[in-house]
Amino acid sequence: MKLNIKRNVTIKAIVTARLKDEMMAQLQSFLSQADRQLEQLDFQGKRAIAEIERTSLKPLGPEAKSQIDNVRLQVNEQKNQLLQQKNQFLQQLSQVTAWEMDQEVVQGQVESYFDVQPGDNLVAKMNVEILLEDGIVKEIRGEE
Repeated sequence: MKLNIKRNVTIKAIVTARLKDEMMAQLQSFLSQADRQLEQLDFQGKRAIAEIERTSLKPLGPEAKSQIDNVRLQVNEQKNQLLQQKNQFLQQLSQVTAWEMDQEVVQGQVESYFDVQPGDNLVAKMNVEILLEDGIVKEIRGEE
């Protein structure tokens, strides 16, 4: 009797100049995008507040002040989320900058299925990884 089981396979990459450049460019792009989103969020928030002020009676009543406070709260919450994302990208950029050539770095995981039967070493069959060099499979480590 044999059984088909799912496992996670770790994808590792050998650090090359190409990989490092691609990762740094991608992270820089993410950082630029986050900056644009922050600017857009500021603009939208100011525009929404100006619209409330324009359409409300003067002096502003409690309802208008409450609407403005809600807009500011929403903008600040979204800003905080974007700033956390930006921080993560900056940390990743710092890590990529510190990579040394020919070092192996984890790129992610994929799932695969394998057969197991009596007498198999389950631990060995579960520990499989794929090593890439510039996107090309260089080695498959572990039991298939």
